[in-house]
Parts: sequence; C-alpha cells; structure tokens
Amino acid sequence: MFEPRTIAVPVESRGQRLDQFLVAQLEGVSRSRVQMLMDQGDVLVNGESEKPSLKLRGGEQIVITGEPHPTPLKATAEDIPLDIVFEDADLAVVNKPAGMMVHAGSGQNEDARNRGTLVNALLYRFKALSATGGDLRPGIVHRLDKDTSGLIVVAKNDRTHLALGEMFAGRNIKKTYLALVQGAVERQRGTINAGVGRDPMRRTRMTTKPLDNARTAVSHYEVVQRLENRFGKFTLVKVRIETGRTHQIRVHMASIGYPVVGDVLYGGPGQLTDQVASQAAISKAARRKSEPERIKLGRNFLHAARLEFTHPVTGKLLELEAPLPEELETFLKRLGAAPLPKAKPAPEASKTRTRAKTAAPIVKMR
Repeated sequence: MFEPRTIAVPVESRGQRLDQFLVAQLEGVSRSRVQMLMDQGDVLVNGESEKPSLKLRGGEQIVITGEPHPTPLKATAEDIPLDIVFEDADLAVVNKPAGMMVHAGSGQNEDARNRGTLVNALLYRFKALSATGGDLRPGIVHRLDKDTSGLIVVAKNDRTHLALGEMFAGRNIKKTYLALVQGAVERQRGTINAGVGRDPMRRTRMTTKPLDNARTAVSHYEVVQRLENRFGKFTLVKVRIETGRTHQIRVHMASIGYPVVGDVLYGGPGQLTDQVASQAAISKAARRKSEPERIKLGRNFLHAARLEFTHPVTGKLLELEAPLPEELETFLKRLGAAPLPKAKPAPEASKTRTRAKTAAPIVKMR
C-alpha cells in the first residue's frame, strides 16, 4: 500500500517550476505522470493544491499522496461483443469498431488504461492466443489506431504469429482502407513515398519531415468519389499501404494537403459547417436567428476495409472485406455521396459474427 511521501524544497531550487522540480525528485516518473498526479489532487504544497507552473521559493513542504508510478498495464478477459469476419484453428480476422484500443495504453486511471480493449475481448472469446506479442498483446500481429475501424488479424498460436509477422514484414499482406479527406484531390491516383517518424516537438504526432528516426512508408491512393456541397469539398479515397507505420495514412494524406475528416491531430476538420448559410448570415443578428447547420463525426473517417493474404497454414487465398460502419455511411449520405457498390460477403463457413449489429453493405474494392 502506498505511503504518502514528503519532500522539502531546498533553497537552491528557488525559482524552479513545481512540475520540473518533481520530475527531478521522483526517479523514473515522467512529466506527464506528474501532471496527472496534480490533476488528481495528489500533490499538495504546504497543504494546498497548486498549478504545475508554480515558481518555488524554497522551504516548501510537498506531500505526494498518490502513487507516482502508474499501475502496471495488464490484459484481462472481458465479455465484449466482437464482429468476427473469419476464424479457424490458427487465426481470426476481426472487424474492430472505432473507439476501441487494440491493447492497454495510456490513461488517467486503471480502467481507462486496461479495460475495454480488443485484447481483453479476444481473451474472453478465444481463451488462448499467441504469446509472441507478450502478456499485453497476446495474438496481436499488427494494430489499428483507436479511432480507426476495420479489419485486424489475430494469431491463435505462436507458429501462425511468426508466419504472419514475416508476411507483414515482407509486404505480402495487402491492406486497403477507405478514407474521406478534406479538399478536392487533384490526381485520380498517386503514390506517397515519404518516411514517417515521431515528431520531436509534439510526441503524440508523427511527421514526414526528414528525421533520423523516420522509417520507410509507402501509400497508394485512388479516388473513389469527389464531393462538393454546402459543407465544402471532400474526396473519398481508397488507400493501399505497403508498410504499416504509426498513423501512416493520416500523416501521409495530411502531408499532401488532404487531411482525413475528423482527424484534428493532423489538421482535419472536427466538424463541418454549412458554408452557404455562414456566408448568408452576414450580421450577428442574422446568425442568432439562423445558425448555420453543423455536423460532427466524432472520429476519424478512416476504415480498414479489405485484407488479402495467403493463409500461412492452409495456403488458401483469403480476401476479406468489412462494410463501412453505420456512422460513416450516414455521414457520407449527409454529404450527398452516391451509394457505394456492394460485394459478396465472406464464405458462410468462415463467418462467425458474435453479438454484432446487422452488417451494412460491404464495400467492393476493385
């Protein structure tokens, strides 16, 4: 059980920021973790909660009432609905919803960090998974961002995990996404070949700027539909990626001037506003009487729609597709998009959807 810790501020620390002082005093504790402790009221300076920017004078008594080190991440089986598109003895392909983390990650409390993940749902559904990814990532061969929906492959045993890993590394698994981007994409199709690395200024972002840590990344895009309406100009594209870098499609499309709709991290619009109505409402009085319509998606418009690969054990070609989620279809309709063509579903023998909603029409990727 954690015992509160008291730290006396020496005179020589006069003028130092409170958060910087604590990072230096608490071994192995990051600045973000210190910020979290302060937000939770677990840092008291002379008995009072203070801001991280507080300039110390020397002589203060700081009491840490919460655990400076976060609770270890863990994977725990949870009864969460899964949409399983394909399953056999060696692997499964799951249609992940947006808003679900693949495995435990950062968060402000144990529930936020450890619960509600795809891994937890998989452990409950399959019981045993490949151990190659470790205790936190059993069965996970590749990942999707939290706000990206669509197909993800899961390995049930180590042999399959190793084989799939080699296939991904050798670019032998074809992954195709659907994305709605801001603006009218000029070319019908194109290739973005730009290395992706961690942005040194904003650690939550990736960048295509030249960096020592940049890794090769290749994305091929093709226009599916162009939309122009009272909310602006947009382009629905399908993107096939050769590599699977963090945020690859999001940062690649933003780098050529077409950020993914809903992706505010890379400059995409968080909400769309009726531009015609906005221009018509010239005066403040007019705006009060008739506010322009606004629509908000609440997630990134990015969906892993298709996977194509040779089964590493049976040798059979698998061509699997996931329909656009209902919220993305509805969003497209509000923008006046034409209906997308349907495609044949996966063979009935391989479809074992568990407590999933009725599927929307599957998008045919040609």
